Amino acid sequence: MSVAGQVAEQTLETLHPEAQALTLRERLSVTVRRNRFATAGAVILVLVLLLAFVGPLVYTADPLAPHPAASLQPPGAGHPLGTDEIGRDILARLLDAARLDFMIAFAVAGLALAVGSVVGAIAGFAGGVADDVVMRIVDVMLSFPAFILALAVTVMLGNRIGYVIAALAFAYTPFFVRLTRGEVLKVRDSEYADAARVVGNPPWRVAFRHVFPNSVAPAMVLGPIVLGWAILDAAALGFLGIGIRPPTSEWGVMVAEGAKNIDSGEWWTWLFPGLAILIVVLAFNWIGDGVRNLFRSA
Repeated sequence: MSVAGQVAEQTLETLHPEAQALTLRERLSVTVRRNRFATAGAVILVLVLLLAFVGPLVYTADPLAPHPAASLQPPGAGHPLGTDEIGRDILARLLDAARLDFMIAFAVAGLALAVGSVVGAIAGFAGGVADDVVMRIVDVMLSFPAFILALAVTVMLGNRIGYVIAALAFAYTPFFVRLTRGEVLKVRDSEYADAARVVGNPPWRVAFRHVFPNSVAPAMVLGPIVLGWAILDAAALGFLGIGIRPPTSEWGVMVAEGAKNIDSGEWWTWLFPGLAILIVVLAFNWIGDGVRNLFRSA
């Protein structure tokens, strides 16, 4: 290897972000110490997930079985969170809805992150006409609020669960495209990427070994936040009667059904699903803030 190649190889080793990065355990320790809200969000999320997936094994009430004789009973021994207007147990419906809402949220965030990151990375690394075309499409999509875009797609496709997931993923993909593309533009011209080219690495290796892996941090930070947005938007679509529809248990549907009882005083029919949405979305936002700090300490 030439002298220039040896120097470039040494530069690549010293400049690469992985060379001086803290270990994952060290970064997690720093994040836990400095960001109590992120820790609280993680604890809340774990507890809610345990309730959603383990709770039905203990509390076996049927979330869809109506009991007209037990209509609109307040929280008590027989029904810890009360019943709705046709006698369905609200706690059982909350747990059933949690599983559906989490499934929608993780599917939406996973699809949007995967597709958006790949498209953004390719556009940023390739540049030229491909980059221009992709970014013009992204600009058009981002000119609409994500919820309005998802609402329009859901109206066109229908209210099946798969269509709701596809609509929300479609609405959030442009955010990941833009974030990843911007990071790739910055990383591809960095010193360690130039050093990788100098030592003779082909473009595909520079892209997959040095550029793409170091461009995903913003997308990883946005991921937990999109999880919260997806739950909020899925609930909003259900509330409006456009997304998930009764009798399926879904938090937004439950709020919509309970809203009819606000004037008559049956507060438990809308308060508990509303609190579930609030707590979970807040937890995801706190976790997103912690993930951002995790990458900053790297």
